[in-house]
Amino acid sequence: MVIKKYIAITEEEAIKMAKAELGEDAVIMNTKQKQPKGIMKWFQKPSVEITAAVDDMPREPEVQNDMPDFSKLQEAIRETNAVLEADARKKQMEQQEKQSEKQNEQQTERFRETKIITEEKEKESDTRHIEERLNSLQDLLQEQMQSAKEEQEEKGKEDTNQAYFDLIRKKLIDNEVEETYVDQILDDIAESVSQNANLDSILAGVYQKIVLKIGQPHLIDIKSKKTKYVFFIGPTGVGKTTTIAKIASTLKLTKKTKVALITSDTYRIAAVEQLRTYANILGIPLQVVYSAEDMEHAMEELREFDLVFVDTAGRSHNNQEQREDIQKLMETVPEENREVFLVLSATTKYKDLVKIATTYSEITKYNLIFTKLDETDTIGNIFNIHMMTGAPLSYTTWGQNVPDDIGKIDAQNIAKQLLGGNS
Repeated sequence: MVIKKYIAITEEEAIKMAKAELGEDAVIMNTKQKQPKGIMKWFQKPSVEITAAVDDMPREPEVQNDMPDFSKLQEAIRETNAVLEADARKKQMEQQEKQSEKQNEQQTERFRETKIITEEKEKESDTRHIEERLNSLQDLLQEQMQSAKEEQEEKGKEDTNQAYFDLIRKKLIDNEVEETYVDQILDDIAESVSQNANLDSILAGVYQKIVLKIGQPHLIDIKSKKTKYVFFIGPTGVGKTTTIAKIASTLKLTKKTKVALITSDTYRIAAVEQLRTYANILGIPLQVVYSAEDMEHAMEELREFDLVFVDTAGRSHNNQEQREDIQKLMETVPEENREVFLVLSATTKYKDLVKIATTYSEITKYNLIFTKLDETDTIGNIFNIHMMTGAPLSYTTWGQNVPDDIGKIDAQNIAKQLLGGNS
C-alpha cells in the first residue's frame, strides 16, 4: 500500500495530483484545510491537504498520523492485553516448571548412565573421559533451557496478536458485518503484519483495508453533454421521493444544474402531489407518466434539461409483473444516457436486503443509496451489500429535512463506525 500527502489550493487540484501519481485507483483517505498562520496569512492563500492511498503493493500498511480515535476499543484491548500478559507469565512459569522436572528426570537418567560409565572407566583408570561426558551433558541442558524459553516467548507474542484480532473481529460482527467479509479482511492483515505488531498498526491496517474496499462514492454525473435520465428504484417506503428532492435541490441551488422531474409513482396516494410540491418550490417541471409510451413523450418535452430524475413506484421485488413494468420504463432511455440508483433502507434486515438486491440485479446494473441511517445503530449492512453486489456506494440520508440530511458515502466515517470509533 502506498500512502502520500498532497497540498494544493483546492481539493480538486490536490486530488488530480494524487491520481496523476498514484493512478485512478487512488483512494482519498483524509482531507484537511490548511490556513496560513501569523503574518503570512496576509500573503498566502489557504490550501488543502489530502492523504491518498493505493492498495497496489503487498507491504505492511503505514500508520497515518491523522488516524481516527479508537480510544474505547484500544482501552478494551489494552485491558485484555494486561490480563493476557499476566496469564502468559503464569503459563510460562508452569511450562518452565514442567520443563525443569522433565530435564531433571533426563539429567538423573543421564547421571545414572554416566555413573555406570564412570564405574567402568574407573576400572580402566580413565577419568578424563568422564569429565568430558559431564561437560557435554551440561551444555545439552543449557541448550534445552534456552530453547524452551524462546518457544514460550514466541508463543506469548502470537497469543497477544490473536487477542487483538479476536477483539476487532467481535467489534465488526457486533456492527453486523458478515463473518465472511470480516475473515477476509483480518486474513489479509494477518499476512502483512509481523508477529510482534502493536495494536495501533493492526487497527490501522484493518481501518485502511475497509476504506479501500468501500472505495470512492459514485455520484450523479452532471457533466454529460446529453440529457441524463436518473432512475430511482427500490421497495416501498425507503424514501425514494424525499431522496430525489434532496439531490435535485442540491444540484439546482449549488451547481446551477437544469433539473426536471418525472414520476411514474401513480399507485401511492398523494405520491404525485408530494413530488409536485417539491417541483413548485424549486421552480422545475414535473411530468407524470403511466406507461413506456408516456415516458417517450415526456423525454421529448424535457430534452433541453441536463438531468431528469425519474421517481418509480415502490414495487414488491417478489412480483414479476411489477419488475417488468420498471424494466420497460427504463429501457425507453438508451443505456448510455441513464443511471440507476437502488434505494435501500439501512434498517431493513440483511436477509431481505440480499433478496431485494439480487432481484434488481436481474433487471439492471445500479448504484446504491442507503436511507434512514438515523434509525439504526449498526451500519454493517451497507458494507455487506456493497461487498455482495459489487455495486458502487453513492449517497446516504439520515432524516426528512430537504435539502439537508443527505451526503455522499464517506468511507472513512463508515470504517470508523464499524470499528467502534466516533463518526
